[in-house]
Amino acid sequence: MIVVLPTVSRRGRAEHLGGDYELISRIKSDYASAEISEKLKALLAIAGKVQKGGKHVTPEDVERARKLGATDKEIHDTVLIAAAFCMFNRYVDGLGTWQPTDPRAYREMDKGWLMWGTSGQTGKNQWKRRSCL
Repeated sequence: MIVVLPTVSRRGRAEHLGGDYELISRIKSDYASAEISEKLKALLAIAGKVQKGGKHVTPEDVERARKLGATDKEIHDTVLIAAAFCMFNRYVDGLGTWQPTDPRAYREMDKGWLMWGTSGQTGKNQWKRRSCL
């Protein structure tokens, strides 16, 4: 099984954003049988093929995602994010980096992340500290 979702740190962020931590684990272990939309399954299949190499993505993969409701932007973003994470992973592996093995460490680190978003007061995009509640 190819794991195409981001790292444990992203799992922590998903939990803080109201996501289901156990669902994220089920998706990582077998997204095809996880209780997620067929559209998301099609996008994850594309991401998995990008992980092997961009030329593994076929017109049929893209058409299937479109038929299940994925927009061209969503397909583009899926390919871009999967490719970027492949590069990031190779980069940190090449540097011989380490990471905490206890997922609780990521949950605490994630509490301080900033997010880019629209300010309700000004209507303009700006960096702001994300609420962790």
